[in-house]
Amino acid sequence: MTQEESALFAKKYLEDLLSFFGANIDIVTHVSDEVIELKVPSTHLNAFLIGTRGDTLRRLQYLVSTTLKNKNAELYRINIDIADYKAQRADRLVKKLQETFEKVKNTGEELALEPMNAADRRVVHQAVSEYPELTTRSEGEGRDRHIVVSKS
Repeated sequence: MTQEESALFAKKYLEDLLSFFGANIDIVTHVSDEVIELKVPSTHLNAFLIGTRGDTLRRLQYLVSTTLKNKNAELYRINIDIADYKAQRADRLVKKLQETFEKVKNTGEELALEPMNAADRRVVHQAVSEYPELTTRSEGEGRDRHIVVSKS
């Protein structure tokens, strides 16, 4: 399955899956950096589809990704965002951590952040790129994996 076919399959698969829950919507699809981006517009099912702390959303991603892998798709990395939940969550996370970034920048003190999932860690690594004098690294395993922010 080519990249284009993978993206079309993922879109159709997720649309069909959501239709079982009564959400007959058109999903916007975009491929960037070897990732299929699926944007689901806001519906009356947002809370149900996102789940507690995005758990259901992550499981939907896993389901679509696994299905693509099983079909030997060229692209199988999936990013689903429902009602801009992930975008808003990333913005809140970055705003929350700006004070921490400034503290490390001004004091040179190395700070460990609370454990977070891979998607949130990725957001933090990207946000720190706006501070050329700071670096980040991930430490720990599993649910204890966290980011350490330090001065370069």
